[in-house]
Amino acid sequence: MQSLRVAAVSMNSEFGKSTKMWETIGSFCEQAAGEDADLVLFPELLVHGHCNPDTWELAEPVPDGPSVERLVQLARRFDRFLSVGMSEKENDIVYNAQVLVGPSGYIGKQRKIHLSRDETFFYKGGREISVFDIGKCKVGTAICYDNRFPEIHRILALRGADVILMPHAARPPIGYGSMSESEFRKFNVELFKPYAMRAMENSCFCVFADQAGRAGLVDSLPPDHHNQPFHPGGAFVYAPDGRILNATQAEEIRDEMIVQDLDARLLAECRSDPNYTLRTRRPELFGELTREQVSS
Repeated sequence: MQSLRVAAVSMNSEFGKSTKMWETIGSFCEQAAGEDADLVLFPELLVHGHCNPDTWELAEPVPDGPSVERLVQLARRFDRFLSVGMSEKENDIVYNAQVLVGPSGYIGKQRKIHLSRDETFFYKGGREISVFDIGKCKVGTAICYDNRFPEIHRILALRGADVILMPHAARPPIGYGSMSESEFRKFNVELFKPYAMRAMENSCFCVFADQAGRAGLVDSLPPDHHNQPFHPGGAFVYAPDGRILNATQAEEIRDEMIVQDLDARLLAECRSDPNYTLRTRRPELFGELTREQVSS
């Protein structure tokens, strides 16, 4: 790995307002370029909305759809690498996908593997765990609920990832109506601070970005239901030693971006430590992890 600078964007994706959403993406790309960020992480399902009732109609092919082409144009214009969430359609099946593009074009995608709550009504889970080389580092992605499964990050690390991206459209398991906006935001911040452990477990940098704000109202649910697409937002950068290097403010739900340098020397220091877990672990004892626990 070489040292690089990353940006993590927390922003809203309102249903039916794609023009506004694309303008905001472009604005953050310009801001990230101005701060010389090499890689910009945007949230899960940003392009088409999280559990949008129109998801099947809106979903597009990857990489041959218009949204990927638009992202490639932005990456070329600003000479950055971009990771952006969208709904992918293949053979009339929709996946929750995070696409990675750069100045030279489309690089690859990661489909969300584990689907949470009502996401099963919209998406099918993926099967691949991918790592991509972007020159200065190797990048892997764990999408939202997938970050609850430490096996994914371990596999990404074993496959060479230096940086693990954590795009989210997270909704805390509690309705917004039960607390103020400030309390809702603080709850989310505290909920995701422990993801620093994923970085420390694998001696990787991790970068987190959540959608921020109310995307719309789903008519079939009560307005304050915890499945409504209302996201508290926030962004973090975690160090390979488990420290939180940078974070957004914890008071207000709004669009925002943080920028952080990732020092290759810190990664080397953590991976040369005698207790580097990928060297000391005992995989021959872990066979039980691959066996189904449900009996029939």
